Amino acid sequence: MKDRLGSAGAVLIEGPKACGKTETARQLAASEVLLDIDQNARAAVALNPALVLDGETPRLIDEWQVEPAIWNQIRRAVDDRGEPGQFILSGSAVPADDVTRHSGAGRIARLRMRPMSLIESGLSSGAISLSALLAGSKAKAGESQADLGDLVAEIARGGWPGFRDRPLKAAMDGVRDYLGEVTRTDINQVDGVRRDPGRVERMIASLARNIATTSSVSTLARDSAGGGEEPLKDQTVAEYLSSLERLFVVENQPPWEAHLRSRSRLRRAPKRHFVDPSLAVAALGADPAALMRDLNLLGFLFESLAIRDLRIYAQPIRGEVTHYRDSSGLEVDAIVESPDGWAAIEVKLGGSDAVDEAAASLLKFAETVDTGRCGQPKFLAVVVATGYGLTRADGVQVVPLVHLAP
Repeated sequence: MKDRLGSAGAVLIEGPKACGKTETARQLAASEVLLDIDQNARAAVALNPALVLDGETPRLIDEWQVEPAIWNQIRRAVDDRGEPGQFILSGSAVPADDVTRHSGAGRIARLRMRPMSLIESGLSSGAISLSALLAGSKAKAGESQADLGDLVAEIARGGWPGFRDRPLKAAMDGVRDYLGEVTRTDINQVDGVRRDPGRVERMIASLARNIATTSSVSTLARDSAGGGEEPLKDQTVAEYLSSLERLFVVENQPPWEAHLRSRSRLRRAPKRHFVDPSLAVAALGADPAALMRDLNLLGFLFESLAIRDLRIYAQPIRGEVTHYRDSSGLEVDAIVESPDGWAAIEVKLGGSDAVDEAAASLLKFAETVDTGRCGQPKFLAVVVATGYGLTRADGVQVVPLVHLAP
C-alpha cells in the first residue's frame, strides 16, 4: 500500500468486513473519519464534503461507500491538490450504482484485501515462494510440521484476524455469527432491497455444497430446495450472488482465456468460491470432525483454501488466478498468470495416486496449449496439503500448501 500511495492521489482498499482493512490503513494514515459510525461526518458529507476531507494526510475515509457521493469529492480534491498520498479509502461493499466506475484512473489506485493466508496465520513455513517458482526456482522443502488435522482446523477457523486468538470453537461461532449478519443485515444494506433471511441462508448453503465447482445458477437454485421448501428461482439466486459479490463475500474464479492446439472448446463458467472457505463450513454447520469424515467435501474446501492463498500470493506480482476446463473434460484447478508468465496448478489433498493422476493431467494440458502464442508454462505443480516439497522425475513440482509463500 505504501508504494501505491507514493504513485497515486488516493488508494482504495476493498474487501470483506473483518479482514483487517481499517487496521491496515491505520498503519499509514495520519488522520481518519469513520463514516459507518460517525453520524456527524455523514451529515457533513451532504452539507460540505470538504469538512470531512480536511485533515492530515494520508487521511483515512473508512467505509466510504456509506456515503458514495463522497467519491467525486475525493477525485476532485486529488486533482486540486496535485500530490500523491492524500487519501486512503476503505470499503466492504460496492455501492449500488458502482460509482467507482466513474473515472478514478490516474487518481485512485485499488488494493484488494482478503482474509489472512496460511503464511500470515503462521501455519505455512514459507519455504517455497510462488514468485520464485515463476522465476524458475524448484520446489524444495522438508517434511512439514503441520499435519492434516491442523489444516482442517484452519479451514474451519478461517483467516479472520479478529478470531485468531480465540479457541477453535469460539472462532467457529464467530464465523457463524459473521455469516448470520451477512444473511440478515448486510445483504439488505448493500442496495436497500429487503431479502428474506431464510431464502438467503438456503442459497448460501447451496453455494457451500457446490464450492470450488462450476455449478450454474440453475444448479444452485435446484439445490436450494429442502425441508419441504420449494427451490429458489434462478433470478433470485442470481440476484443474491450479485449482492454477495458486491459484499466481497463471494469471489468467483474466472476461466482462463487460453490458445489451444486441439479442437476442444473452452468452457467459460466461473468456479464458485467464498472469499474464505470457513464461510462454507459455517453455512453447512460442519466442524473439523465432520470434515474428516467427508473427504470429498474436504477436498473441495481444501481446493478453495488453496485458491484463496494463491490469489493473495499472486497479488504482489500483479498475478491473476483463473481455471481451465474444456469440452474434452480436461481441467486445471488454477492458472496463475503474471506479467512474467503463467503456471498451471492442480490441487489435491494428497496421496501418491492422486498426485500421479494430477501430474499426468498437467502434462497433457501443457501439450494442449498453443505455447507459440501463450509461451511455455513457467512451472507445472500439484499443490498438496502437507509433506515434502520436491520436483518429480517428470518435471512436475509438488508443493505442500503449508510451505507456500508469496
